[in-house]
Amino acid sequence: MSDIQKLLDIMARLRDRETGCPWDVEQDFASIAPYTIEEAYEVADAITRDDMCDLRNELGDLLLQVVFHARIAEEAELFDFGDVVEGIAEKMTRRHPHVFGTAEERAQGIEAGSWEAIKADERSGKGDNSVMAGIAQALPALMRAEKLGKRAGDVGFDWPDREGVREKIQEELGELEAAVGTRAEASMEEEFGDLLFAIVNMARHLKIDPEKALTGANHKFERRFRDMEREIADSGKRLRDFNLESLDKFWRKAKGRVG
Repeated sequence: MSDIQKLLDIMARLRDRETGCPWDVEQDFASIAPYTIEEAYEVADAITRDDMCDLRNELGDLLLQVVFHARIAEEAELFDFGDVVEGIAEKMTRRHPHVFGTAEERAQGIEAGSWEAIKADERSGKGDNSVMAGIAQALPALMRAEKLGKRAGDVGFDWPDREGVREKIQEELGELEAAVGTRAEASMEEEFGDLLFAIVNMARHLKIDPEKALTGANHKFERRFRDMEREIADSGKRLRDFNLESLDKFWRKAKGRVG
């Protein structure tokens, strides 16, 4: 029995309505989708921590999610795990003509097929010819904003340089301030979103990954805050014992110690 077949059999047993696990039986695509996303993030987290043992385990958890979805689909007579494997194998072959194509395509190398052009053809085959087609709604907002901006830029709908983006950021900041003046929550939220979208486009023009940049800023803030907490704890006091001005002094010291 292959390793993957063992896992497929385990999932089939778990989903058996007579002898399986009640929790697994009652799940559907929508109910386990959040777990699928969570497991993908845990894979990324293990890579960030360079924990290869944990990465092995997290990849197993992510694979289980694929098997889970495929089993639900098989029960509904939509598709099965074999169809999933066949689909991705065919896609990878099609998208790499410089590796799997004709002798002429292989000789041309990477130029044999443009990745984006091939993907565009695939999208058009699904009946959605929009430049924006295929950008998943469930992506993290920063990542999706970057992809939307890039797609628009690929067809010429973009600022010529980052100076134009900077002016847009200033414009959106002004509109946010105006919305704050009205105290209209919906308007403030909309204008704040526009400001974030403009900032993401600045990152794109600077060739910075906004998700990675914000992740780095989060880690830096947490390291410095924890350092400040330790210093205050060592003094026998608590953060709440200090006013903002005093805390800011501790914060500046933490910044000097922690990168």
